[in-house]
Amino acid sequence: MQGQNEPEVNLGQLLERIRGIFRPIGGGAPTILIVAILVGAAVWLGTGFYTVVPGERAALRVFGTFQPGTSTSLMGGTEPGLHWFWPSPIGERVIVKVDEIRRMELGFRGTSPVPVESLMITGDENIVDAQLLVQYNIKDIEFFLFRVIDPTGLTIRDATESALRQVVGSRNIDDVLTTQKEQVQGQTKLLLQSLLDDYETGLRVLEVKLQSVLPPEQVSDAFDDVVRAKEDKEKIINLADAYEEDIIPKARGEAQMMLQQAEAFKAQRVNIATGQAARFLSILEEYQKAPEVTRQRLYLEAMEEILPDITKYIISEESGGNLLEFLPLTPGTTAGIPDILNP
Repeated sequence: MQGQNEPEVNLGQLLERIRGIFRPIGGGAPTILIVAILVGAAVWLGTGFYTVVPGERAALRVFGTFQPGTSTSLMGGTEPGLHWFWPSPIGERVIVKVDEIRRMELGFRGTSPVPVESLMITGDENIVDAQLLVQYNIKDIEFFLFRVIDPTGLTIRDATESALRQVVGSRNIDDVLTTQKEQVQGQTKLLLQSLLDDYETGLRVLEVKLQSVLPPEQVSDAFDDVVRAKEDKEKIINLADAYEEDIIPKARGEAQMMLQQAEAFKAQRVNIATGQAARFLSILEEYQKAPEVTRQRLYLEAMEEILPDITKYIISEESGGNLLEFLPLTPGTTAGIPDILNP
């Protein structure tokens, strides 16, 4: 087993074996030249071996022309493993970490703001300071290496700034600052990926995150006052809605109860009136059959209802009808006597 510091090809042993092959032929300049050529060819071919680790891909070129998946290798293609491809100057290989998550900061670098990138105008003509973080990786190494100059530098930065400004410019400042940040991020991600695909950068956008979205420092105090006023407005509206939800059901319940009571009273009065009308009609029918009898019966029934509730005095004609001869004998018996007879 070779040590870690030993070269993959032992040139000394290789030369010694070649000399052993050509020693029976004899010495001389031609033999040395052939040996040197063979040794150089072996060394040159040995430099064509390379290793691709997981998460990497190799871009192969022959005489400057990209070879997508056509390289000769020990383990097939440019997948992870040990491979061989034509060494320079015939062939060239570039190994790229395609699964590595890269990041790009827009509007800031570390903790330092970059206002020229972050200040932008909203759809309602306000100014907002928006800082954005983009995470991405490589999805196509041919496009990444050979179609665009500096795809992870100026290209993606300009595309991100253009996408964010377009999204922010189509929305109100309140949407960007408060209620619709998620929608802004999602729309920016889709637009940025579309731009990168149009530019053939070979990049895949993984995540777009708004880091800081604030009004400009010069108007931050006034904006805070506006925000507080809107919060107070929302609070009052919520209280009013809660009061409405409390009082309206009660009022509807009371109104329903009053309607039911009115309906019951109506039904009662109608029933009473209907009964009385039926009674009067039956009396009328009997009256029409025998008016004198009915009149006498009604008179007697009325007397039966009236007379039990009053004190009655019957004075015979023999007494001459003189009320002065009547004297009350017990207390409370003067209720029915005229006031002139009560002392």
